[in-house]
Amino acid sequence: MLINSFLDYLRFERNYSENTVLAYAKDLHQFEDFVKEKKEGIFIPEEVDLDIVRNWIVFLLDEKMSPLSVNRKLSSLKSFFKFLMKREVISANPLRKVVGPKTKKPLPYFIKDKDMEVLLDDDEFDNDFEGIRNHLMLEMLYDTGVRRSELIGLHDTDVDCNSMQIKVTGKRNKQRLIPFAEGLRRMIVAYLEVRNHDVGSASGWFFVRQDGRQLSASILYYVVKNILSAIPTLGKRSPHVLRHSFATSMLNNGAELNAVKELLGHSSLASTGIYTHTTFEELKKVYHAHPRAQKEGG
Repeated sequence: MLINSFLDYLRFERNYSENTVLAYAKDLHQFEDFVKEKKEGIFIPEEVDLDIVRNWIVFLLDEKMSPLSVNRKLSSLKSFFKFLMKREVISANPLRKVVGPKTKKPLPYFIKDKDMEVLLDDDEFDNDFEGIRNHLMLEMLYDTGVRRSELIGLHDTDVDCNSMQIKVTGKRNKQRLIPFAEGLRRMIVAYLEVRNHDVGSASGWFFVRQDGRQLSASILYYVVKNILSAIPTLGKRSPHVLRHSFATSMLNNGAELNAVKELLGHSSLASTGIYTHTTFEELKKVYHAHPRAQKEGG
């Protein structure tokens, strides 16, 4: 089946993560079901035309799907038909002229430095294994800007306290080195001492549960969401908010955009550029507190 061949291509030739492959599969099978409903149970990619794709977009929007989600599904579909073109399964790409619905990209949520200082206060965490682990997870997410999957994917061998850097495996298995400071090094040493004494280190995973198994993404998400709930004005509470906070704090404190791009593991500056808009919003708030701005406003 062509969809399965495409998914194998993503999995084995492009080295996409299993979660990404599953997302592509869901989008493509949803489109396949839509076409079958219109074409009496038949899905032949060679017969897909511009009208079918446009009708699918209208259908998704009628189902109250956000323009952002529709565009993501269109991206999956475009990749699939590009694959078919390269394999010479089709001679013309029906998505070549398709334009998705317009979206307004929201600015990322982030936590201000002063609020992070309160969250990271030692007194807010228990002194047992889980408390020390959770404190380190929050600190490491904020201090390094790593993704949730990157954090739980760390092995003991990826964390080097002597050179004070961690080796992170990001999207498409690309690796990067991220330095860390003395404060984080001390927290890592303290965590490893408690972990190795209370749980053990046989698994090789850096962050583990009480039974020694690798920490799951859901546990990490729950822990972070619970801690961030201490900030009632925060519109979103997730590990990714700490990644946004890292990038915003770096730029606010004078880091170069390209350096932040490398630390985040972005493939292009365009992805990192959104944080410049965030910092600009902060600058505008500061300016409005200026006496001259208040005079003009009055």
